[in-house]
Amino acid sequence: MTAKIRLYVQHPLGEGQPVPLDQGQAHYLFGVMRLAVGDVVALFNGADGEWQAEVSEAGKRGGTLVCRLQSAPLRLPPDLWLLFAPIKKARTDFIVEKAAEMGARRIVPVQTEYTNAERIRQDRLQAHAVEAAEQCGGTFVPEVADLHRLDSLLADWPEDRRLMFCDEAKVGEAMALPHRDDTGPWAILIGPEGGFSPAERERLHALSFAHPVSLGPRILRADTAAVAAMALWQAHLGDWT
Repeated sequence: MTAKIRLYVQHPLGEGQPVPLDQGQAHYLFGVMRLAVGDVVALFNGADGEWQAEVSEAGKRGGTLVCRLQSAPLRLPPDLWLLFAPIKKARTDFIVEKAAEMGARRIVPVQTEYTNAERIRQDRLQAHAVEAAEQCGGTFVPEVADLHRLDSLLADWPEDRRLMFCDEAKVGEAMALPHRDDTGPWAILIGPEGGFSPAERERLHALSFAHPVSLGPRILRADTAAVAAMALWQAHLGDWT
């Protein structure tokens, strides 16, 4: 029997491994989806691949699944971070969901000089990343970090990680993407709705690890820019090639 439901769990997975369910998971599987003992669920935990697990106990407040066989190995995405300035709630949710679907390894909200949102709900955004991985067939869930100040992040930047930042001041210029041989750890930076400040843009252009790019002849909204930039990077340097 092939599982029609995928569920992320924070529990080791392996042949014969029992997986206890909390009340929320039990309600979803047995109250909402109407599963019963003997039904199959696909489980993943971000480390052990995907496993077909059979319902062995089903109750209103909990239950147990037992792993039977591995249906997919762990598939790690490229070592790509997405940095973005939070915007309105629904559009920030969209960015996190699409970043998880498109293969970000880590998602980092950043506070820039023109960022409107001063705080985020990291736990809620992490839940959106989990849901996206469940729905798209992924076996890995990216970490959604808490809000970081952009200047502090750049000051402590890893030496081996390159940064592709999308500069709206370059709109209309030819897309000068990084060289195809320039593989390794990367990050993409998307600015806020008001763009980067002059001081931020000057600093970014001065960084040896930064690669400014244009996203074409039009200025894109922040959520559109995140998807466009990830698609360009994945097709040029990532696992879409």
